[in-house]
Amino acid sequence: MAHRSRPGPLPLNAKEEAFLRAFGRAILAVPRALDADLLREQGMSMSEYSALMFLSEAPRRRLRMGDLALASALSLSGMSRIVDRLEGRGLVRRERCSSDARGWEAVLTDAGFERLRQAWPTHLASVRRHVIDHVEGLDLPTLTAALQRFAVECQSAAG
Repeated sequence: MAHRSRPGPLPLNAKEEAFLRAFGRAILAVPRALDADLLREQGMSMSEYSALMFLSEAPRRRLRMGDLALASALSLSGMSRIVDRLEGRGLVRRERCSSDARGWEAVLTDAGFERLRQAWPTHLASVRRHVIDHVEGLDLPTLTAALQRFAVECQSAAG
């Protein structure tokens, strides 16, 4: 009996290869640039800023630690270290979950909300300079939908 081999994946064409390489560089370079701007101008890391931002958007400015870690794309232990630092500065406090006494929630304090408000212009200027100014004229809804699909598929594949 003859064995039929399946064709492998198609090689990338030059445009696809160029996109993949540029995308790979961007996903490494952009977060570093945003982080560097916040550290230099605000003394705050991008991870700290993101934690404050997600808490500010949450109902009653509180999230379970696991949910905050997931929103920030960090491990629970990584988020715990960030919350420790923010808690030490009075920007966040931890409270037992009202629905589950075993769990903990991070709660944004008034001082944390004010600190986020102070850092926001730096972050906004950085995002415009490093990202938004470079996508002017592109179809942003289509690009956004593609990036969201990337994220969902990659999260599913990872596990």
